[in-house]
Formats: sequence, structure tokens, C-alpha cells
Amino acid sequence: MKLGMLAVSLIGLSFICTALADDLPGIGYSEKMPVKDLAANGYRWVTVDGPYACATKQGVWQITSARNDSIELRMVEDGDAYYLIPGTLVRITQDDLANGMSEILLGGITKPLWTYTKFLTARPTRDIYGIVETPETAGLIDLGDSALARSVVNDRVPGGMP
Repeated sequence: MKLGMLAVSLIGLSFICTALADDLPGIGYSEKMPVKDLAANGYRWVTVDGPYACATKQGVWQITSARNDSIELRMVEDGDAYYLIPGTLVRITQDDLANGMSEILLGGITKPLWTYTKFLTARPTRDIYGIVETPETAGLIDLGDSALARSVVNDRVPGGMP
């Protein structure tokens, strides 16, 4: 009986979380952009914790298949692997469907990285502080929007842009 009640409670809670994830304003996103629009623009939230992003597809394959702490440590120390943290927002720039990998942009890192697509989700995921990252808070700015890029650069660079 207790097991049945636990199962019903968990299912009910999952429906509540799904309903709350329909629109980010309810969880702190002020731009009123629906989650489906973020997902359609290639934004995804990270679901894993570990050094699972690399500059090359071979690096991702090596670090995930080795399951060896010394290989992970060497790759991280050499700058070949980057840690992914649950709840971090990334933007997919390219998909490799044959290998199940995606090339991503990560806020604060200037070069694109590769990771397995299964480590990403289109459903908003809270970070370690309990906040859902958005493109603005994650440092992911679409440089195709020149007005937005100019305003951000002007805010961050003393004297603005020439």
C-alpha cells in the first residue's frame, strides 16, 4: 500500500513540474519567451555532471568510453575536456546524428565544444543554486543581432565600440 501511494505521489509531482516548465516567467524568466521557443532556437540545459565536453568528437568518445580517472584527469589538465554542470544552458550549433553528438556553445568559453546529445535536454533544469539559466544569464548572446551585440559590448567595454 505504501509503495502504491509513493508511486502515485511521484507521478503527480512529475505532472506539476511539467506544467510549471511550460513558460519561464513562472520560474523567473522575465522575457516571456516560451520554453518551446528557446528549444526551437537550439538552447538546451545540461543534465550531467562531469568532464563530458571536448573540442573534438574523438575527445568526447575517449573521455566517456575510458571510464578511467587518470585519463579524465590528464584530459582536464591538458585543457582537452571541459566540465558540464547540470542546469547550465548551452546552445547547439551543429548536430552529428550518426554519432549522437552535438556541437555546443557554452557561456564563457570562446570555442565550440562537442558533447553527446543525450547529456542535454530541452526541458528547463535548475542549476545548483535552484535557478533556471536563460540566454541572458548564461552569457549566450546571438551575435547575429548587431544591436544587441553592440549594447552588450558597450556595457562591458569602457568607452564602448568605435
